[in-house]
Amino acid sequence: MAIALPASTLASRHLPSLVSRLRGWVISRNALTMPVFGPGCAMALLAGCMGCLLMPTLLPWPVSTCLLLIGVWLTWRGGRLRLLGMLFAGFGFTGLHAAHALDMQLPLALENKVLTVSGHIDDLPVHESRRTRFEFVVDDDEAQPSALRGTRLRVGWFDDDIRAREVLRAGSRWRLPLRLRAPQGLRNPGGGDGEKQALAARITATGYVLEPSLAKPLSPPTGIAAWREQGSTRIAHAVPSSTSRFVRALALGDTRALDDDDWARLRAAGLTHLIAISGFHVGLVAGFFALLAAAVWWLLPGLCRWLPRPFAAGFGAVFGAFAYAAMTGFSLPTLRTAVMIAVLVLARCLRRHQRMPDSLALACVALLLLDPLAVLSAGFWLSFAGVAWLLWCLPTDAKGGIGVMLRGFLGAQAVATLGLLPLSVVLFGQASFAGPFANLLAVPWWSLVVIPLALLGLLLDSLHAGWGDVLWQLAAWCFDLLWPLLRTIADSPLAMAWLPEPRWFALPLALLSAFWLMLPRGMPGKPLALLLWLPLLWPSRDLPRQGEVQLEVIDVGQGLSVLVRTAHHSLLYDMGPATKDGYDAGERAVLPSLHALGVHVLDAAVVSHGDNDHAGGWPAVSRAFPVPIMLAPEGSPTPGTANCQAGQSWQWDGVRFRVLHPTKWFPYLGNESTCVIRIETAHGSALLTGDMGEVIEQALLRRARQDVRNDVVLVPHHGSAGSSSPAFIKATGARLALISSGAGNRFGHPKPVVVRRWCDSGAEAVDTARSGAVRVWLGADGLQLQERRVSWPRLWDAVRRRNGAAGLCYRPDT
Repeated sequence: MAIALPASTLASRHLPSLVSRLRGWVISRNALTMPVFGPGCAMALLAGCMGCLLMPTLLPWPVSTCLLLIGVWLTWRGGRLRLLGMLFAGFGFTGLHAAHALDMQLPLALENKVLTVSGHIDDLPVHESRRTRFEFVVDDDEAQPSALRGTRLRVGWFDDDIRAREVLRAGSRWRLPLRLRAPQGLRNPGGGDGEKQALAARITATGYVLEPSLAKPLSPPTGIAAWREQGSTRIAHAVPSSTSRFVRALALGDTRALDDDDWARLRAAGLTHLIAISGFHVGLVAGFFALLAAAVWWLLPGLCRWLPRPFAAGFGAVFGAFAYAAMTGFSLPTLRTAVMIAVLVLARCLRRHQRMPDSLALACVALLLLDPLAVLSAGFWLSFAGVAWLLWCLPTDAKGGIGVMLRGFLGAQAVATLGLLPLSVVLFGQASFAGPFANLLAVPWWSLVVIPLALLGLLLDSLHAGWGDVLWQLAAWCFDLLWPLLRTIADSPLAMAWLPEPRWFALPLALLSAFWLMLPRGMPGKPLALLLWLPLLWPSRDLPRQGEVQLEVIDVGQGLSVLVRTAHHSLLYDMGPATKDGYDAGERAVLPSLHALGVHVLDAAVVSHGDNDHAGGWPAVSRAFPVPIMLAPEGSPTPGTANCQAGQSWQWDGVRFRVLHPTKWFPYLGNESTCVIRIETAHGSALLTGDMGEVIEQALLRRARQDVRNDVVLVPHHGSAGSSSPAFIKATGARLALISSGAGNRFGHPKPVVVRRWCDSGAEAVDTARSGAVRVWLGADGLQLQERRVSWPRLWDAVRRRNGAAGLCYRPDT
């Protein structure tokens, strides 16, 4: 007879057993048996690597070594402390790698000295109209300078005769006289961090060939790099049309022929991940080698006695994947895919089921163990994040017809677009709204038609020169079928949006929102999750209030560019230097800063005078920001829409702008014709002086002495000895002296005696070469200063490692 018991009695009997089973299941499947190469440990190792690189300074190497040993011990013991062990191991291992990479950089004592080294060109040289850029690996022998043995250098060869530079071929060996310096880059909002890139690439020094006539070739090109360059040349000859540049990029990763317009269109269309060598290329090559190995085993059945045919196909795939990764220089996407293929083949050989998340985790751990500094590259995050999102959101059941496949493809595009949007905004400061539509067309067509044709042509041409010509021409023809439409999409004004630099918390909030939005249907709160995107897509621009002004001295190297903002207006004073087919501050520094600061429109611009270090970047800026009013001195080589002349004035948002120089009928005399502007607010004033010298300083003291007195002064002529006279400095009464100069510039600006004058006068002197971009507020809260290198410290910061504090002198009340 069944006896009904109360529910409470049933719960009291079975609840302890249920809890015990659940606890045992969680423990057995989580902490105690967590595999070293599983997703949890991979995330812990990645967190340790990132935690180390986010530190403002490196820990001493003995401390990093202890952390590494403790982490290895905890990981070896296993159990609940395995995650903590992986975290410690990642932190210590990354610290040792970073310390070694920084210690390899050129010592200060060898900078700007002539050093003769021998070595080989390690990558494809980039030929421009006036120079050739290449990476040079120094021989590791006693004949080389001890600080440079076995190191990697970034070298420029300057010569107006491009034919004389065509002898520079990938894989060739040379003896070169070089003038070098340790890597140091610009630091601006939204700008690339050259010092971080140099650390990740283990660059010891950058420099140039001092005297090309003294360079001596030692041996002809050899190796994989030489093969890539030869293949690129053969493609260029086989495909005479301009489309050959894309075929070379898709087949060999040779993007040297792509110009700025090409890259701009590819970014706007969200196609940069396809145009260079990617993991999909590796998959195609691996699949071909797997089929080739299987075919050989089918033709020769006796081989199966030694190795089963499925194993042979797997080993063929691994060989093809790693061979192709080596051909492309072991780029991160190719190496990641090759490791994942190797993991899948190994699991099959061991007859173990390997889930895709486990394979991805193993690939992540393997890459971090090979190079923990890989996390400094954007490709690492985009590669792993893209695959992780797909594994999380897309179904694993591949059964179904064309409709199911199409829905899966569309789902993959939606997941990739939404999941990678936060990373794209943080890493590149832009969002491609045309990307999903362009990828729907380009991904299947390029991946299944154009790329296989290009790779097959490369294979046939490797067997016999000329056999791949027809396939390359066919690949170019197929590419041209779709490219006009993709170009139209990219050129649409709504294709891409530049977004201001977000706060630190914007990325995790946006990732949380993306995760929530891609949860299964019926999950509550999805409309509210959209609000978490606001800090990323609509961040605060920190605009001044009515009657206040903000100055941003952009770090452009040896030159000048200052952005002046009021509550609703923006003015750009100078645009930095530019050289033909070389560094363009307008493109590399000014435009990224304007985008990162949220500047959508420039209401006016001023070219202080026509010298290149002030006006060189104007063409690049004017293409992106058409300016209705541009002031320039009369007779300037860079003319404006109106002459800059003393007596002109205007008012924006309670802030008054007045031109103090040049006066009417003043002839154009270069530096002495500089357009000098005074900015007046109720909370203080600033003086923009350009390159005026001591003669104009004295003229201003005689003509408008009361206007010379200002809280903030842009130090004239980058701190040269021919400016900043004692009388002028005293008359300004400045609390803050701003200097714009390039690190190690050939003029020696700013001169130490000039800096000392400003410091002795009671001003705080700040130099962009040491501080990076400098932001100054004149507002109700008083005079405020923010230095980029100080506010966002990095352990690879070249200035702090050499000079300590960034400021030249310090005034406590500023």
